[in-house]
Amino acid sequence: MKALTTAGRPGLTLQNVPEPDTPTGHVKVRVLRAGICGTDLHIHHWDAWAEGAVTPGITVGHEFCGEIVELGQGVEGLAVGDLMSAEGHIVCGQCRNCRAGRRHLCINTSNLGVGRNGGFAEFVTVPASNVWVHQGKSLASVTDAELDVFGIYDPLGNAVHTALKFPLVGEDVVITGAGPIGLMAAAVVRMVGARHVLLTDIAPHRLELARSMGFTAIDPRERSIRDTQSDFGMREGFDVALEMSGAPTALPELVDNMNAGGRIAMLGLPASDISIDWGSVVSRMLTIQGIYGREMYETWYAMTQLIASGLDVSPVITHRFAFDDWEDAFATAQSGEASKVILDFE
Repeated sequence: MKALTTAGRPGLTLQNVPEPDTPTGHVKVRVLRAGICGTDLHIHHWDAWAEGAVTPGITVGHEFCGEIVELGQGVEGLAVGDLMSAEGHIVCGQCRNCRAGRRHLCINTSNLGVGRNGGFAEFVTVPASNVWVHQGKSLASVTDAELDVFGIYDPLGNAVHTALKFPLVGEDVVITGAGPIGLMAAAVVRMVGARHVLLTDIAPHRLELARSMGFTAIDPRERSIRDTQSDFGMREGFDVALEMSGAPTALPELVDNMNAGGRIAMLGLPASDISIDWGSVVSRMLTIQGIYGREMYETWYAMTQLIASGLDVSPVITHRFAFDDWEDAFATAQSGEASKVILDFE
């Protein structure tokens, strides 16, 4: 089968590798769609993070959907032909957090496409416990647009987990970072009932896409978050903030623009240390909450029902490529002119 692999140096290779066997407790999946993530770009460049985190020789890719084609011994509740998306975090099931039902906090987590073979291949095996079945959908009934979205349930889950961390109804929300996850989070908070939603970014194409989706979006170098509050008619600062960018300037600016008692959920990973006004955090009783991955599987239930209720995240998918054209797909993802890039395996 074809698989996109890393040899532990810059560049990826599309090569023929043996089709995987299906271990006990696993399922074999024929991959249909996959999304290119920033993690995949780091692996492609083989930067310092990749060198320390990624197992050389593996197949990369962790955002994907597909069709179950084989069940390993002992697998129950799943069937050949099921359409599925994969939870990319594989947990131990034995640590304190796993045993308490907090599997997203497993201290022994391994990642598809980082520590073990991932989904940029014609076939992949995953633990049955990491399968999310799209109930009522089949290859005969599903649309191409639906498959594209199923292929990015992993980052959609990040967006939903972050967006739903704090109550939103009637609240004023600011989101720093208008990449695919930030835009999907914005769609979630609007649907759930936020009053005002503001997005910030410095990339013109991201701001344009956000505005095309009906959001107010600013470049904070040109117009401040504080000035935008007056445009909304706000008097007391933002109630909820979602930090999606990892930019070192984002968190300090959010702290300065929160209402007393405001809550900040942080998904973006900073590349360096950040200094903030901790006196303001304490005296105004701000909450800063880190977010990692998706709650297994409460987030998956939430995003599935949001989609069923009309949540539309398809606008974040701006480019599609055949799997064989992966080099063009990666170049597009790296160009800074794309939002989410999809690989089509059909």
